[in-house]
Amino acid sequence: MATSTLTTQEVATRLVELCRKGQVLEAQEELFADEVTSYEPAHSPTPPAIGKDAVMAKGRHFAASIEKRHGGSFEDPIVAGNYFSFVCKFDADLKGMGRVVWDEICVLGVKDGKIISEQFFY
Repeated sequence: MATSTLTTQEVATRLVELCRKGQVLEAQEELFADEVTSYEPAHSPTPPAIGKDAVMAKGRHFAASIEKRHGGSFEDPIVAGNYFSFVCKFDADLKGMGRVVWDEICVLGVKDGKIISEQFFY
């Protein structure tokens, strides 16, 4: 049975849907390509992550740093060609940092129905 490749809009909608349910790691497993890359802003101490295993390890590390969630949201994605973006609002206590509140823009690239890049701006 042949499977169809998801469009960029379908990938974007699915990612935000899973993130809103708190299933970020599940979203990465389902939607990320093996060769995905992940970049934080230059001021972040987090280095780039290359490859699905490294990106998922980065996600698990971040999830483990959350002591308490106070709120947050994922806005509807905007699609342009093979890219999409959305705003993520975050409010939580992080280990060793206390309460952190930020808004970030997430920009993701899609190829062959899988996410091949993610970059965060905050």
